[in-house]
Amino acid sequence: MSAPEGGSPALRDAVRTVLRQAVETYRDSPDALRWLRHHLDRYDEPLRLAIAGKVKAGKSTLLNALVGEAIAPTDAGECTRVVTWYQDGHAPAVTMYPHSGAPRPLRIARDDGALRIDMGVPAETVDRLEVTWPSASLRATTLIDTPGIASLSLDVSARSERFLAPEDAPSAADAVLYLMRHLHSADVRFLESFHDQGVARAAPVNTVAVLSRADEVGVGRVDALRSARVIAARYRADETLRAFCQTVVPVAGLLAVTGRTMRQDEYAALAELAAMPPDRLDALLLTVDRFAGADGDAGTALSTAVRAALLERFGMFGLRLSTTLIRQGVGDASTLAAELVQRSGLVELREVLASQFSQRRDVLKARSALIALDLVLRREPRPAAAPLAVEVERILAGAHEFAELRLLSDLRGRVLRPPKEQAAEAERLIGGDGGAPNQRLGLPPDADRDALRAAALDRLTAWRRRAESPLASRAMANAARVVVRSCEGILAGLH
Repeated sequence: MSAPEGGSPALRDAVRTVLRQAVETYRDSPDALRWLRHHLDRYDEPLRLAIAGKVKAGKSTLLNALVGEAIAPTDAGECTRVVTWYQDGHAPAVTMYPHSGAPRPLRIARDDGALRIDMGVPAETVDRLEVTWPSASLRATTLIDTPGIASLSLDVSARSERFLAPEDAPSAADAVLYLMRHLHSADVRFLESFHDQGVARAAPVNTVAVLSRADEVGVGRVDALRSARVIAARYRADETLRAFCQTVVPVAGLLAVTGRTMRQDEYAALAELAAMPPDRLDALLLTVDRFAGADGDAGTALSTAVRAALLERFGMFGLRLSTTLIRQGVGDASTLAAELVQRSGLVELREVLASQFSQRRDVLKARSALIALDLVLRREPRPAAAPLAVEVERILAGAHEFAELRLLSDLRGRVLRPPKEQAAEAERLIGGDGGAPNQRLGLPPDADRDALRAAALDRLTAWRRRAESPLASRAMANAARVVVRSCEGILAGLH
């Protein structure tokens, strides 16, 4: 399976070449050879995005929203206690990889559209599950659902932490989507553990945080997501969190997945609710018990079973929002579905993933590959491998993408403390808000080439002055030179 290539061809070719040279050098070492071939193959695979968070953070629900189908089980079954990979393929299939023994296929079953996986063995005996599913959403990105951290079961938490932050090996994931319902000390501890140390590793750009179940922030009020956006903005400004993740995006996962999978009969039921007198509908939607219980029969022809199904699919927030939108003139299921997806925050999240991860696919993949190669060089040093170590250092020192990552990490971690406006501009110019020229220059997506060129020249001149200023410290002058190189790269790309 191959992923679309993007980013810097020079970096991609350099890393692929050094990996192939390493394969030849370590051909007589079965373990090293197997490891290097795995990472050479991995380098050409789709980006691996792990979804992590505490128990009940909404990981599986968000994964379903990203895919657009209910393929990840959201109940508390055994399979939710196992690391599960979701990848694109020609036909649906589930393969179980036990800790000992050969992989074996599992039978696929769907219950009311949702995928059900019966492993038939305890979770602690299983290394991982691989779900192959035909999906355009999975062609460029393999999604990895992980068990909840900070679980009451220490074994479940340890399973996620071993996968995402192994002690002496690169993570199997290239990037992480970390879900949190609020900023807890356990969240900070986990993000700190995933934040690798080292020349190529120290970078918050491989992690995006999600304020999940955002509709619950406002206790299910129709304006709950507005409150969630305010909280997310406060988290984005938190210096501790900024050192470990790229940004924080509020998302109502249940609303998103329901919007992407909504059926016509659900719209008809919602329209029937919206047609009720406002005071009676408000009373019906006051509490979960009132809506789903026997008392809810008054004033609506919807059966208790139908109301329970709507509650499970939409939640109280989704029911209140949907009926409000229908009253305001949304007249068909497709329009309502699009409104729910837009308001859920999923569109914003997908834009963030595209700008922060998809555009950085090559540098994230190169980062994982070089960490793996460095591990082999340290574990099995040999004279013939000396040129490989030199080449790795050359790539790390010479690739501007890594210089941007190191500077971004220093700015986010407050290792460098330029004036606030300069720091914000430097982060943006080196790709902190996305790698596209307009994102780096702070211009709208429809900015023409002349506007981009003029802005890039203006910023190039300004940062050259800062790099050459006799009043600048050595660290700040070096940082300014990285920004200058980024501006030159923008101009070269425009030409």
